Amino acid sequence: MKLVVLDGFTLNPGDLSWKGLQELADCTFYERTPADLTWERAQEAEAVITNKVVFDKAMIDKLPKLKYIGVSATGYNVIDLQAAKDHGIVVTNIPAYSADSVAQDVFALILTITNQVAHYAAEVSAGVWSRSKDFTYWDTPLLELHGKTIGIAGLGHNGMGVARIALAFGMQVIALTSKTGAALPEGIRAVTKEEFFKQSDIVTLHYPLTPETHHIINKETLALMKSSAILINTSRGPLVDEDALAEALNNKRLFAAGLDVMTDEPPAITNPLLKIPNCYITPHIAWATIEARTRLMNMLIQNFASYLKGTVINQVNR
Repeated sequence: MKLVVLDGFTLNPGDLSWKGLQELADCTFYERTPADLTWERAQEAEAVITNKVVFDKAMIDKLPKLKYIGVSATGYNVIDLQAAKDHGIVVTNIPAYSADSVAQDVFALILTITNQVAHYAAEVSAGVWSRSKDFTYWDTPLLELHGKTIGIAGLGHNGMGVARIALAFGMQVIALTSKTGAALPEGIRAVTKEEFFKQSDIVTLHYPLTPETHHIINKETLALMKSSAILINTSRGPLVDEDALAEALNNKRLFAAGLDVMTDEPPAITNPLLKIPNCYITPHIAWATIEARTRLMNMLIQNFASYLKGTVINQVNR
């Protein structure tokens, strides 16, 4: 079987091995594939691996040999699932591979805001502490997490990982979730949407991107939040109306934001959030620890091997 990996660089920039796939198929690897080369590179393939390369209906209609699309990510909105199903193409994804890494990154962003470690390390290196008249020095608010309320929007694998860490910090945990009663672990309380935004000292987003979750953070929900609140997004960029967030931060209606994802990636240099001091942005790295990428690679190989055996796993277009 001929397999084409269309954008393999972010998964494997050289520190992992493609050997597992090479043992299963005749493989061609591309680091990146622009949209105008997708058909040329995929036209002879029976199977493709994609992360961000789009397979819409028009593209799928032009690839009669294609039988399998492996998405090397959890989200699969780059694929027209119905078109794939209509053509008998199996589409698989990689669920839950990065839950621990994402939860860790959520708290890296939170602690960046509450403790300002990088700022103070830079100040010490610049000699500010050495010139201090006191044994201590700080010039930003320093905040304790114990007793604060964290609101988790979405209690899937990532949200639950965040909840476990939050409980260990002694935080109060509330959630926007369809889970109720016995399905909710001890220490987590489901609330209404209005209660969620009003009560949270920290809001962290863990929803997939759907028409219902698009711009869940907007002028209206931001207006409900405390001016002392922090927003964290490590999920999907378009969950946040970036213009509304920039306005809230600039007008001090929100204390700070920590974002690992943006609506456009990479973001335009003109994006207003990039210049706001209390908006802390990292370049979509929550998923990218070596441990998470190793799990992703192993699951990618497992998905394809299972497909070849006729026992498909992690199919998203049944």
